[in-house]
Amino acid sequence: MRTSDFDFELPEDRIAHEPARPRDSARLLRVGQNLEDRIFRDLPSILRPGDVLVANDTKVIQAQLSAHRGGARIGITLDRPLPDGAWSALARNARKLKPGDVLDIDGDTTMQAQVVTLPRDGQVVLRFSLEGDAFADALRRAGALALPPYIDRPQGPTEQDSQDYQTVFAQYEGAVAAPTAGLHFTPALLASLDAAGILRETITLHVGAGTFLPMRTENVAEHRMHAERGEITPESAARLNAIRANGGRIISVGTTVLRLLESSSDARGIHPFQGETDIFIVPGHRFHSADLLMTNFHLPKSTLFMLVCAFAGEARMRAAYRHAIETGYRFFSYGDSSLLERAS
Repeated sequence: MRTSDFDFELPEDRIAHEPARPRDSARLLRVGQNLEDRIFRDLPSILRPGDVLVANDTKVIQAQLSAHRGGARIGITLDRPLPDGAWSALARNARKLKPGDVLDIDGDTTMQAQVVTLPRDGQVVLRFSLEGDAFADALRRAGALALPPYIDRPQGPTEQDSQDYQTVFAQYEGAVAAPTAGLHFTPALLASLDAAGILRETITLHVGAGTFLPMRTENVAEHRMHAERGEITPESAARLNAIRANGGRIISVGTTVLRLLESSSDARGIHPFQGETDIFIVPGHRFHSADLLMTNFHLPKSTLFMLVCAFAGEARMRAAYRHAIETGYRFFSYGDSSLLERAS
């Protein structure tokens, strides 16, 4: 497979720079044997009693930092913490850095970062002078949201973004980017789903900075995904397996949830998981977990467009994306949603 096989033409005016307001007024494209235009708040009438929505309860941190070493300015986007307490990060303007260099963090005089490894492909390992709650507090003072580059914010993320770019499920801090399929849910919609007998479960995948990086290889088989931290508790795995055994369908709220479920599933069911996953799902993958996938509309030539083609079928997804573009659906993180049936 070639990366260019997953290209398509997307007009600039289809890219959403603000979310729908209210959130659950976003459009929803049902993709199965046919295409059906709906509204996101229609979910209680679309799903069945006994189905379970599996959402990602990660919480977005302010992972974008600015630092300096002498007169050199360094941009830092945190990726994930490492077992020894250091952080993997993406760095800009970092070609002259070397191990042992100390960076002063702009906006917080209490925090510095020491370079542990040489930057490679934009990645660097940093060890910060603060840990735990002190580090988290410093991030809130000095950090900013790492919004995707296609969201137009010349002056940087706004206070409104700090609310818009967090899901109603957010609980455990650690994500660099939001699990955007969950952005459409509201407390009122959750109450309606509860009343309709639709169940909910949450698992955790901390979305890393690698989600912002484009594919750099034409040969799909040569691409390597960035690792991300995730957890499915034994209790969650047991509940999901019981729901499926009782005839309920598993609806993955987003590609992050689907990647974690597939990292922990086989023909016997879903298993507990705690650790890192770099699973790369492309057409030909055999799915063992979700029956339906809820997800926004993704970038051309992206790993996520490859994933939805794997899940619902490439021809079906190309038809769905043509329809979405022609009928004015809004794309990417702040855009509209789709509900995909898994291809047989």
